[in-house]
Amino acid sequence: MQRQIELPAAVIFDMDGVLVNSNPYHLEKWVEFLDHRKISYKKEELPELILGKRNDTAFKYFLGPDVTPEESHRLSEEIEETFRKVFKPHARPLPGLDALIKECHAADIPMAVASSAVRSNIEFVVDALGYRRYFQTMVSGDEVTHAKPDPEIYLKAADHLGIDPADAVAFEDSYVGIGAVNNAGMKCIAIASTFPIERLAPIATMAVPSFEDINLEKLRALFVAEGKSSSLAR
Repeated sequence: MQRQIELPAAVIFDMDGVLVNSNPYHLEKWVEFLDHRKISYKKEELPELILGKRNDTAFKYFLGPDVTPEESHRLSEEIEETFRKVFKPHARPLPGLDALIKECHAADIPMAVASSAVRSNIEFVVDALGYRRYFQTMVSGDEVTHAKPDPEIYLKAADHLGIDPADAVAFEDSYVGIGAVNNAGMKCIAIASTFPIERLAPIATMAVPSFEDINLEKLRALFVAEGKSSSLAR
């Protein structure tokens, strides 16, 4: 017997810059890390070098390609522990996010997190927001082989949810994150919390200033707009 699935079949969220406004705190920790080691950098270039990417990618860029996985893991644990302590008092959902998550939950739409962050950071943020019960799965950057913009993390989330990636919507704020969603074949909504909306709009399915500009009806309209029914037989 076939069952009807309302589109989107799932909604997937990046974390930093999507669930929470944590990116300024991540940048601050990297400035301290680089300054302490007297590593030269251009501050205006840091957002694109750091945000949305795994720590090991950034370590290889700043410390050289020979940094070992063990050293990368040690440094990552060090700076992320500092991040959690500093960010904890500021952990709150982006404006409009709470309403959208509760709307999707009421409609029985599965939700997930797919973030380049380490697992401990994801659990820390999700628990600080009280959102763990809303997410059927959470996939971290240290659980995939290939970093964003490779689609692996989004394809893995879709597999965990048991849905076709083409039937899902994902929220991102970074260029590499948007690339990962696009490469996974999902609809991508860019949240302009980190980068200018003018730069996000051309590469995402839709770009909005904040979650206050989006709701479930608009998510479903993304599929109707391309001639795909708002419900599919499975």
